[in-house]
Amino acid sequence: MSKMFTDLRRHALNGPTMGTRWSALFFAPQAFNPAPLRASLQAAVDDVDAQMSGWKPGSDLMRLNAAPVGECAAVPDRLRRVLEMGLQIGRASGGAFDIGMGDAVRAWGFGPEAAAPERIREAMRAGRVPAHEALEMGAGLVRKQAPLTLDLNGIAKGYGVDRLAETLVQHGLHAGLVGIDGEMRALGLRPGGEPWTVAVEAPDPERRAPHSILALQDAAVATSGDYRHWVEVQGRLLSHTMDPARRAPLLTSPASVTVVHASCMQADAWATALMVMGSLEGAAMARKQGLDALFIDRIGDGFRETRVGRLFEAGDGSGADADDCGT
Repeated sequence: MSKMFTDLRRHALNGPTMGTRWSALFFAPQAFNPAPLRASLQAAVDDVDAQMSGWKPGSDLMRLNAAPVGECAAVPDRLRRVLEMGLQIGRASGGAFDIGMGDAVRAWGFGPEAAAPERIREAMRAGRVPAHEALEMGAGLVRKQAPLTLDLNGIAKGYGVDRLAETLVQHGLHAGLVGIDGEMRALGLRPGGEPWTVAVEAPDPERRAPHSILALQDAAVATSGDYRHWVEVQGRLLSHTMDPARRAPLLTSPASVTVVHASCMQADAWATALMVMGSLEGAAMARKQGLDALFIDRIGDGFRETRVGRLFEAGDGSGADADDCGT
């Protein structure tokens, strides 16, 4: 190490984004001024939100949604990058991940409006084309070849985390831990040479508690689950994860799926895809894609795990206590 640990100061920055908060944890020399970095981190996630929000009428995504079928629309480079990755994972997952679920997401009450039976029936009608078949990507232009309402909730936060990590590096910081709403990415190692520790949350709707601890170096982690975000429709609690085949919330699924990947954008999208596929089919897909994945299913009053990949098959990744997470 070029500097002793005692020469470094711990910084924990955070701010609002996408209806939740971003965070950045890192160590820097005593003379380091965090104010410019904080402003850059906030600007990075603000840019992602401005381009990809399904809640802001003026976002670039909403402008694309409003474009007529068959008409070419220009999109910013960052939005284009996320759309391309969404389509790629949509194809690879056989449609389990579909960024063309915006009408269903909003109809079921997971957008700005409450659930509406008429819109639900419209969203569930047969004959919808998945986004990876309906969206044509050209040089700086995008064209819908069939009716399509895009939604990036399953990938944009992960991309936002990647942008936070890129911003740290642009400011000369090559080690740190950044995150948005539980999606995390670790850069390098902590000052003592240890990996960063991140908790995998137990899928418990009543309380927040760690299920296990991961030790990460230059890797990202994302979790999709049925226990944090839901709506009540006709007295039934429905998870926010949508089934593209039915264009409705999943009826059966793992309690949670956690994916570790070099890219948080890809970890985020694959966690959703594997959640839709379920533990059996999802584990086979994770092995095919070379993913590290942890499936947690509810079995009676307990849980059953399915572990895929060297990181999870070797154990929980670390012997760290939960109190050490993010330090």
